[in-house]
Amino acid sequence: MKKFVAILLAAAVVPVAVADQKCGTACRTRSAARVTSHHRVVLTRAHAQRPGDIVDTAVGAGKFNTLVAAVKAAGLVETLKGKGPFTVFAPTDEAFAKLPKGTVEELLKPENKEKLIGILTYHVVPGRVMAADVVKLKSAKTVQGQEVTITVADGGVSVDNAKVVKTDIACSNGVIHVIDSVILPKAPAKPADIVDTAVGAGKFGTLVAAVKAAGLVETLKGEGPFTVFAPTDAAFAKLPKGTVEDLLKPENKDKLVAILTYHVVPGRLKAADVVAAKELKTVNGKTAAITTEGGAKIAGVSIIATDIETSNGVVHVIDSVMLP
Repeated sequence: MKKFVAILLAAAVVPVAVADQKCGTACRTRSAARVTSHHRVVLTRAHAQRPGDIVDTAVGAGKFNTLVAAVKAAGLVETLKGKGPFTVFAPTDEAFAKLPKGTVEELLKPENKEKLIGILTYHVVPGRVMAADVVKLKSAKTVQGQEVTITVADGGVSVDNAKVVKTDIACSNGVIHVIDSVILPKAPAKPADIVDTAVGAGKFGTLVAAVKAAGLVETLKGEGPFTVFAPTDAAFAKLPKGTVEDLLKPENKDKLVAILTYHVVPGRLKAADVVAAKELKTVNGKTAAITTEGGAKIAGVSIIATDIETSNGVVHVIDSVMLP
């Protein structure tokens, strides 16, 4: 049997040897080239590496050291090493260096972690958005919650105030576009005070007029905080005819003040705090009973809307005027 196998192998080798003898040097050169080319392809495939995740890619690039330090300080490493995918508009070290002196150091302090998270997540958009898709957008919603503005002009792309200087850096869990400045989320609009909130709502016209007539505008625009149980215009309309007009007269100012301050409680009491109480002491000095049977009520008046936040307190809407 061994002899038979040896004969077969010899038969297979002979034609190749004969062919090589006939072909000569040129043929052997081509054969060597084919072999060399083949091995080069195999070696290239063997050494091909899967892209790293966003964090590892940023670390390996060597120009995102401040960004990586910030991601670590914000506790976002695991998130940005997660499945994603994410699109990161990544500021370089030079971009961070543009910030006012000391800004980065302040942001990296533990007490500023929430602010740092807000800034970093403002640089991240959910999904894998390649450059070809970015240029089609006017804005994109970030993980932080706000939207960044995308502008295409003069052959370049900007995200808010930052220029995109390099695109489509592939990562295993997303893509990185490099920007030349740090982008900052917009400061949330501060809620209006109690008076301005009432004016803006459009359904407290009588209450606002009464507050002005009672000289309480400055008080209810002050620091507070206050909890106001605010009667709507419809609530005032339930009073006997002529009552509001009489209360607005200068000679009845003290009576009007007493009624209005009966609708105000010191402190910022959310709905849960109100229903947990049996009674609340008002700025008027008198107490108002809280009941919950058949719906939350204060002094027998139904509370129909709750927790309207203002800069100096909270407003709950009631459907009737309370009288002390």
